[in-house]
Amino acid sequence: MPEGNAAPPGDAREEQGGQSMLSKIVQGVAIWFGMQMLMKQFTGGNKAQTATVKDASGNDISVPANTGEIPAYQLRPNHLDEGAVWNPIPQRLAPMWPSDSSVDIIVTLSSSFVPEKIATVPAEYVALSEKAFKLDNSSDNRVAETTFAVPASVQRNGTLWGHFYIGLTGAKLDPKEPGFDPATAFHFVYPLTQYIPKKKEAKTRNLLEDSPEMEEKEPEEQVTGPIIANYYHPNTSLAFVPDTGVLNYPQTHPAIGQFVHVEPTGARDGSGQNSWYYPVLYVNTFWQMKSHMILLNETVKTLPLRLDLGSMRNWKFSILSSVDFNSKQQAVQAAYGGPIAGGGDGSEIEIIKEMFLDTNPYLLGVTAVVSIAHMVLEMLAFGSDIAHYRKKKDNVGISVRSILANVFMQAVIFLYLIDNSQNTSWMILGSQGIGILIEFWKITTIVDVRVRPAPPGSLIPYRIAFEDKYKLSETEEKTKEYDEIAFKYMYIAGVPLLIGYAIWSLVYESHKSWYSYILTTLVGSVYAYGFLMMVPSLYINYRLKSVAHMPAKAMMYKFLNTFIDDLFAFTIKMPFLYRMATFRDDIIFFIYLYQRWAYRIDYTRVNEFGQGGDDEEPETKAETKTEPKALPKTDAVAEKVEGTAKSSGADTGAAKKRK
Repeated sequence: MPEGNAAPPGDAREEQGGQSMLSKIVQGVAIWFGMQMLMKQFTGGNKAQTATVKDASGNDISVPANTGEIPAYQLRPNHLDEGAVWNPIPQRLAPMWPSDSSVDIIVTLSSSFVPEKIATVPAEYVALSEKAFKLDNSSDNRVAETTFAVPASVQRNGTLWGHFYIGLTGAKLDPKEPGFDPATAFHFVYPLTQYIPKKKEAKTRNLLEDSPEMEEKEPEEQVTGPIIANYYHPNTSLAFVPDTGVLNYPQTHPAIGQFVHVEPTGARDGSGQNSWYYPVLYVNTFWQMKSHMILLNETVKTLPLRLDLGSMRNWKFSILSSVDFNSKQQAVQAAYGGPIAGGGDGSEIEIIKEMFLDTNPYLLGVTAVVSIAHMVLEMLAFGSDIAHYRKKKDNVGISVRSILANVFMQAVIFLYLIDNSQNTSWMILGSQGIGILIEFWKITTIVDVRVRPAPPGSLIPYRIAFEDKYKLSETEEKTKEYDEIAFKYMYIAGVPLLIGYAIWSLVYESHKSWYSYILTTLVGSVYAYGFLMMVPSLYINYRLKSVAHMPAKAMMYKFLNTFIDDLFAFTIKMPFLYRMATFRDDIIFFIYLYQRWAYRIDYTRVNEFGQGGDDEEPETKAETKTEPKALPKTDAVAEKVEGTAKSSGADTGAAKKRK
């Protein structure tokens, strides 16, 4: 069991700091949403509205009313204003069609970027054909499913293109047909396959069977860059976004700009600076997981396709498209060896999306809440840990060997992360390294670390020695003795398990090298048997018949985090055995609770370890130093190794508050 630390008076301030940080985050989110709503009110709310006006011929026509200072496309001027200059890149874009327009849409598949006549496309490559779809009707959802033969060029790493033909209901959709009017219909192309870099897989071998010399003789292809593969997902969602409003075109995010299609004739308003755009159709690939994709090659003959057609609000479209675009850019950048903020390889968002897809919404909501609680508790436990060891003046109840073993285990995990995880987040590595330094610091507060000459005959001239800071009391000597006894039994239980796992891993598993094998074996043992490091403290509590030296508040912080980890075990996908291993700390916690019940403490007086008396005034505590006869003698409370007498920390019935 990890060494606990007495909670210092500053814990209240630390908890208040954690709550203030959480409140700042909540306030920031609230302010952002408030600013968004306020800006929408001033800019017309980006709400697509329809107005009825008369055209040049006197006919009533419906035009979008949310175009701001830009005239409706149907009322565009025939020439520029006097002195105006035509800008090849429009600065602002207004919607061409009203948001409540009814449209027809056809989607075809092709291995060519160049469109062909819709009438000549084979039926199996017409993926979607829908009529009279209302742009702003969120309850209207259309679904189309088909199966098609994979073109030969797509099998050989070519792109599968989707050709999208969209127009007002009744308009001609095919730009290759006579009578096609770009004012009432448009066409664009979007890839339905994705080129995703493959992760580099480390070459492994069975260390007992494979020979490195034989592998060196085999010719290997020299790969100078990342391996890009062609992937296909059978499900794609299409969503019209009717409330995009007026756009500042040069400043539009690339994730959004790829779905904005400007009027193709070069028409401008009177200033020559502004133009119009067609309704946004979002090809939603946000929920396309790589684990669900199909790797395309010559063995793939046919593929299924499902298209879902609906509508989406602009705020949702902006978030999904931006996150999806940025995560894919980071994955490509990481594949080419570029640096990424926070480390990682750009696939972290993939893990989050899988968690959203595979987890019950209620459990996910609870997990989000307890994640914040986990962070606060971790911060409070960290502060208590540091404060306790700074104020600790004796070694009673402390298992020095457990701390040393914890340093070793954390160092093994740190080296394993470096050896086996490519592009591991520097935040994870940094936190692991800081944890090692803190454990080293704990050792220096308990014992003196010295470099001494090695004994005669040793291969190493110097050795690191751990020496007591002062002459230990009888109780501290017994703590040291109990620590040795506990570790003796731990060695008896742990060493055979470690040897057995090492032999099994060497025979049945493959590894990159002997160094990797040693690290993997040690890490596997740490994960499997690491809870044994908590046992010595429980044994020391049992032999001392007291838990007065244990910091209850810090222990509660840490054990509450173990229950939060149990919740994560049901939320995050992991092997069954690893999930069961997360419950091992709970057993230690329940044993500790039993010990607290069995060895009860009177907090109203100073105990045999010089702790307690929290409700006394400073003057009263000062007086106790001048009355040594009123304190229980150390010799009287120190037990024999096999003794049965209770320490004063266990005898709560006879405890009296000091006057």
